[in-house]
Amino acid sequence: MDKNKLCSIIESLLFVSGEVVALKDISLATGVDEKTLNEVLEEMVREYSCKGIRIIQVEDGYQMCTSPDCYDYIKKLYTAPTRKKLSVTLLETLAIIAYKQPITKSAVESIRGVSADHAVNKLVEYDLVCEMGRLEAPGHPILFGTTDEFLRFFNLPSLSALPKDESDMERLRKEAEEEVDGFAGK
Repeated sequence: MDKNKLCSIIESLLFVSGEVVALKDISLATGVDEKTLNEVLEEMVREYSCKGIRIIQVEDGYQMCTSPDCYDYIKKLYTAPTRKKLSVTLLETLAIIAYKQPITKSAVESIRGVSADHAVNKLVEYDLVCEMGRLEAPGHPILFGTTDEFLRFFNLPSLSALPKDESDMERLRKEAEEEVDGFAGK
């Protein structure tokens, strides 16, 4: 096996594992003897020593990890609060699901008049919507409803707190528009 190919395979194994991979396991996966692997890995350790990603030896194995020099930046990224960005399309779809739940994607599409695939998938990804079961109908389509995260996101104690009259709806519409405009300005 050519050395570049072997290095690519080793990188993939270490990256996917995320943990220490024993040299014997790398040998089993690649079919290359441990002595040769050790030489290749030692060279890879040197090559990675000045990068943001490092390969380190841990006892009888190797692991891919981040450079200690990058710790402060990584920490900032993962401690910064992130706010889910809800476009007008997502807000419309979410409102339909919230008020009509449990509801199928095709029923949402019928109300909106356009495909809801992307919007529903994004809302599921944001954990604002989830599968609530299946409709007893041909094809058994998925029924969607809101989650506890939906209630937290909109600061609602329960679904019964959803606005029911025009003044509440208008206030929420303005708040949603301001939120969307705020994200658009960033």
